[in-house]
Amino acid sequence: MQNHPEDQPENAPAEGEYLPPAQAQEPASQQRGRSARGIGAAAAGLGVLALKFKSLLLILLKFKFVLYGVKLLAYSWTFLLSLWLYVLVFGWRLAIVLLFVILAHELGHYAAFRAYGLQARLPVFLPFFGAFTAGAVPANLEQDAYIALAGPLTGLGLAAVCYGIGVATNDQFWFACADVSAFLNLFNMIPSPPFDGGRVIGAIWPPLWLAGFVLFIGLSIVLHVPIIFILLIGLIGFPAMRAAWRGDVDPRAATMTNAARVRISVWYLATLLGLIVIMGQAHGMIAASPRGVL
Repeated sequence: MQNHPEDQPENAPAEGEYLPPAQAQEPASQQRGRSARGIGAAAAGLGVLALKFKSLLLILLKFKFVLYGVKLLAYSWTFLLSLWLYVLVFGWRLAIVLLFVILAHELGHYAAFRAYGLQARLPVFLPFFGAFTAGAVPANLEQDAYIALAGPLTGLGLAAVCYGIGVATNDQFWFACADVSAFLNLFNMIPSPPFDGGRVIGAIWPPLWLAGFVLFIGLSIVLHVPIIFILLIGLIGFPAMRAAWRGDVDPRAATMTNAARVRISVWYLATLLGLIVIMGQAHGMIAASPRGVL
C-alpha cells in the first residue's frame, strides 16, 4: 500500500531525513545546584570588594590628615594663584618668601581663633593685597586684639628664626627672609583699620585711628606705594574711622577695663619693638653684603 503525504502526521520525519540525537534533559536538582554556585560566587566577589573598600575607608579614617589635605586643597587655589602671579612679577625666590611670610602671618590668626574656641576659615589669598582669615566675633575686645596681634607675633617669630639661621650659616638669603617678614608685619601694625594694628588700637582707643591713617599716608609716600593701594585701604577703613569720629563705639568696649587696655598696649609695643629690631639687624646684614641676595 502506498503512503500519501497527507496521510502522515504533521511532525512525522520525512523518509531519509537526519535527526540529531535528543539532548538529555538535565535534572532539576542539578540546575538548582549550578544556580546556587553562581550566586555564591557573585556573593563572594561582592564580599571581597566590600572588604577592600572597608580597608580603604579604615585607612582614610585612621589617617585623618588625608581629609584635612582635601580641605586644605579647596582653599589653596588662591595661594597657588598668588604664587603664580608673584613669580611672574618678582621671580620665584622672592615670590616663595613673600607667600610663606603671609601664610605664616595668617596661620597665626587662625591658631588664635581656634585657641579661643572660635570657628575660623583657612586663609584666603588676594594677589598683591595679602590675605585674610575670617572667623567668629570674639566675646570681648581684648580677645579681638590678641587675635589681631597673633599674626604679627607669628611673623616676628618667623623673622627671628630666619635671622638666627642667617647668623649661624652666614647665608644672606636668610637675612633677606627675616627682613621681608619683619617689614611686612611691621607695616601691618599701622594703627588704622583695616590693618591688624587698627584692630588692636580699636580695643584701646579708636580715635587714634585717625592719626594712624595719617601715618599710613606718610609711609605710603615714602615707600612709593601705588595710589590704588592707598585708595583701597582708605575705602575699606573709612566706615570704621567715620564711626570713631562720630563717637560710635563697639558695644564690647563697655566691658573693657583699664588693666586690659594696659595689657594690650604692652603687647602691641613689644611686638612693634621686636619687629623694628629684627628688621634693622637683618637690613644691616644685607647692606653689608657685596652681592645680591634674592
